[in-house]
Amino acid sequence: MVRTRPLLVMGFLAGLLAGCSRTGTEQHAAKGPVQAADPQPGPDRVVYQFLEAVRVGDDDAAAAMLTTLARKRTTEYGMVVAPPGSDTASFKVGEVTRLGKDRARVQSTWTDINAQGAPHTDRIEWLLKREKAGWRIWGLVTRVYEDLEPIELNFERPEEMERKQAEAERELARREAERSGEAAKPPRGGSGNKGSTRGTRR
Repeated sequence: MVRTRPLLVMGFLAGLLAGCSRTGTEQHAAKGPVQAADPQPGPDRVVYQFLEAVRVGDDDAAAAMLTTLARKRTTEYGMVVAPPGSDTASFKVGEVTRLGKDRARVQSTWTDINAQGAPHTDRIEWLLKREKAGWRIWGLVTRVYEDLEPIELNFERPEEMERKQAEAERELARREAERSGEAAKPPRGGSGNKGSTRGTRR
């Protein structure tokens, strides 16, 4: 079975430009120590471990940070919920919001070099729940386009992720076509051929 990677988050999940000249990474530990009363890593630490596994290209370690159902469903679907590893990437794990005893949201940023050779940052909020093995990731929320509402990806529902990927690709194609059309338009008020023709009429 061919393993595919969801492409929805254009910078992060699609992977960024490979083979860039920039080297080295900036790695940031998750904020706040693990609570002594909790022998299992907190949600921020789990997100850190997931992102570090993604950065170095360890798909198995990244998958281990997903919920049991997310691992099962993405495996059945032949999907890898991570971009290819990148030695030019850096990330930060930020604020944790607890949603009751067994749910949490964790803020993060992922920065890498884009196709134009400039740094690009994705802001991603990870969705976690506590299982018997500890905190695990079941999805994310991010904003693909600034003028549209954020989207939620549920790793436990790969069919839904694929549909949202297709919608994002259509939107990307529409915006690219729109930009190309704008670039092809002649400047307003310019002296084009039509103006010259009108000037020679009798």
